[in-house]
Amino acid sequence: MFDPETPPELETGRWFNSAEPLTLGRLKGKVVVVAAFQMHCPGCLNHALPQARRLAETFSDEEVAVIGLHTAFEDHDKETPEALEAFVEAHELAFPIAVDKANGSELPKTIAAYEIRGTPTVLLFDRQGRLRRHYLGLVDDVRLGAEIMALAIEARDAPREHAIAIERRLAATLVDPHHDHEGGCCGGDHHHHGHEHAEGGCCGGHSHHEQHDHRSGKEKAEGCGDPDCGCRH
Repeated sequence: MFDPETPPELETGRWFNSAEPLTLGRLKGKVVVVAAFQMHCPGCLNHALPQARRLAETFSDEEVAVIGLHTAFEDHDKETPEALEAFVEAHELAFPIAVDKANGSELPKTIAAYEIRGTPTVLLFDRQGRLRRHYLGLVDDVRLGAEIMALAIEARDAPREHAIAIERRLAATLVDPHHDHEGGCCGGDHHHHGHEHAEGGCCGGHSHHEQHDHRSGKEKAEGCGDPDCGCRH
């Protein structure tokens, strides 16, 4: 398990809608939303990509960076960069989109580094580059928008205690979502979760709406000292 305080860098190949590759290091100071998708995944087509478009249109790119990450772990003959180029144009996707860097016969590098178990997946980073959310499956617009706005309120140089305070307020304000088994995810055999893929659903993973706890082992044991804290670092 990687440390969410210093998460892995995005390892990408070709980029669309960006003059140069974007990295978490270069984007520090902004809230960053990464939407991992595959072109054939119904949950990506019907929910995640339209949601990413809405986010890019709603938030200033000076404050919030929305990135699509095409991470193909199945149907490689159909999920090519050339096919993606036509897909981006056909679906009029204007936000930056990267191709997850291939790793031979293994999983693409970024999906492997972040232990992404399927698509769609949303990764949400704060202004200091820390991973604050890792969702597998469909995320409600209102919930995700509220979390992005909460992270945008944090100052670029805010101490960690401010992040913990924000997480407390989010935990007190937002109701944890129920698992949605319609329109969720897609996946391949490499996930080994014994999961039957729901029609129109997500690709991979045993849960259709999963919120991962990315605290380090020490933090999980010690927490922030407040039993009512909802922080998910």
